[in-house]
Amino acid sequence: MTLVNSTMLELGTLAPQFELTDEVSGQAITPDAAAKAKGLLVMFICKHCPYVKHVQDELARIGNDYAEKDIGIVAISSNDAQAYPEDSPANLQAMARDLGFTFPVCHDETQQVAKAYTAACTPDFFLFDADMKLVYRGQLDDSRPGNDKPLTGKDLRAALDAVLAGKPVAAEQRPSAGCNIKWKPGKEPPYFTG
Repeated sequence: MTLVNSTMLELGTLAPQFELTDEVSGQAITPDAAAKAKGLLVMFICKHCPYVKHVQDELARIGNDYAEKDIGIVAISSNDAQAYPEDSPANLQAMARDLGFTFPVCHDETQQVAKAYTAACTPDFFLFDADMKLVYRGQLDDSRPGNDKPLTGKDLRAALDAVLAGKPVAAEQRPSAGCNIKWKPGKEPPYFTG
């Protein structure tokens, strides 16, 4: 398993547009539709990755803790579902239901959304403010599989809380780390280093 870090897209970048389908509700999801008054969190995840499995319960807790707050959340899997059938839309739907996710979970079949966000790994997090400008990209917290650091979501939660309070997000942001997004053969983006 190769560890890949997030690309750390430039802060201030406008949220790239997309239209995907929520695998649970069947509804069309766009950044504008998913966002709430204070912003939007876009998470790139998948079902099979050990790094996502390590944090999936915390992602469910964040979904529950922030469900009634003014930040929307959407999760996207961009993995090649043909080569990695565990990440198929049907399995994403089962994952969302089993974990009690309160946010849409979408499959990025064309992988164009991941490329637009320069998503590189699972998990990879992008938090946008009320103006849909990027204010945080980076890790959930310091915990990784096997490093015995507590899984708290502290980095992402601090960024979410700052946005909700109308305060600046801390400038020091550490990259997320995980498995690389499973690109379709020949479709790897220029920033792919796996």
